[in-house]
Amino acid sequence: MAIASLSSLNLTAKSSPLCFRFHISRSKPVLASSFGSSIKNHRIQIAASAASASSLSFRDLDADDFRHPLDKQNTLLLKAIPGLNEIGKALLGSISEQVMVLENIGTSVLVSENQLSELHHLMVQSAEALKIEAPDLYVRQSPVPNAYTLAINGKKPFIVVHTSLIELLTRKELQAVLAHELGHLKCDHGVWLTLANILTVGAYTIPGIGGMIAQNLEEQLFRWLRAAELTCDRAALLVVQDPKVVVSVLMKLAGGCPSLADQLNVDAFLEQARSYEKAAASPVGWYIRNAQTRQLSHPLPVLRAREIDEWSRSQDYISLMKWAISTNSAQKA
Repeated sequence: MAIASLSSLNLTAKSSPLCFRFHISRSKPVLASSFGSSIKNHRIQIAASAASASSLSFRDLDADDFRHPLDKQNTLLLKAIPGLNEIGKALLGSISEQVMVLENIGTSVLVSENQLSELHHLMVQSAEALKIEAPDLYVRQSPVPNAYTLAINGKKPFIVVHTSLIELLTRKELQAVLAHELGHLKCDHGVWLTLANILTVGAYTIPGIGGMIAQNLEEQLFRWLRAAELTCDRAALLVVQDPKVVVSVLMKLAGGCPSLADQLNVDAFLEQARSYEKAAASPVGWYIRNAQTRQLSHPLPVLRAREIDEWSRSQDYISLMKWAISTNSAQKA
C-alpha cells in the first residue's frame, strides 16, 4: 500500500517498492512478554482446530480487536489535526475519483464466479472470515509484484492484484495478501490516508511556513502508514492462521522470485529479523534504523516479519483464535 497518486490533481507521494499498496480516492468520513510453554500448547490446539475447519470466521469481529497499538496511537494523532476531514473533502472532487477508477478498471480483468473462480473463492472466504463485505477484485498485468485497494466515496471498493504477485506466491500466501488488503477496509484506513495525503500536498502551496507544515504532516502520515501496515498483517494472520504464511509473503517481496521460491526458508528469514534487531539495539544502530525508516511508507520487511511472529505467540491472538473456534463450533452444532 502506498499513498494515493492522483494524476489529475498532480498529487504524488513516496511509496515502498517492497510491499502492497493502499491506493485510494476520497473515502466516506467515519465517526470515527512471553507466555512460556502454555502458550505453545495453546498454539498447537488452535492450529489443529483451525486445520480441521474448511473456513474460520470471526463473528462480531471489531477492527480494534486486532488493531496494532501504534495504529491506534497514530490514528488519534491524525484525528487531532484541526480541519483535516473538511479540507480533504473540499480539495478532492468526483473527477479525480473517476480518473482513478477508469485507470484501474480499464486495464484489468474483473474476478468473479465465472472468471478466475479460484481467486474469487479466496476473496469471498477471506471477507467472510473478517466479517466484511467482499469488494470487487481485479487482476492486472504488471511485472511489479503488488496489490492495492481503491476505496471511493459512495462506491464499492475494489482490490487490484498484479499478475507477477500471483506468479510469485502460493494460493495460501495470495489469500494472506487479500486479507491484508481487506484489513485496510475493515479498519477504515482510507479515510485518514486520503485526507492526510491531500492536506500534506496542499500545505506545500502555502507561502512561507507551508513547507514546514507539510513536512510535519508528512512525517506523521508515514508514521501512521507504517503502523497501519502492522495492523493489516494481523488481519492476514487471522485469515490464514499460520504466521509462516504471512512471513513467507514478506520474505518473497523482499527477495524472492518464482525460480527461487522453493529454496526460501522462513525460519532463516525470521533469524535474519532477530539479527537485525540486535544490530539496531546499539545507539548507532538505533539512529541508523530510524534514518532508514523515517521516510518509508512501510516498515522494513524484517521488522514486519518479527512483529507478526511475536503477535502469533501473544495472548491476544490466542484468545481471538479460541473465540473463533468456539463460536464456529457452536454454529455448526
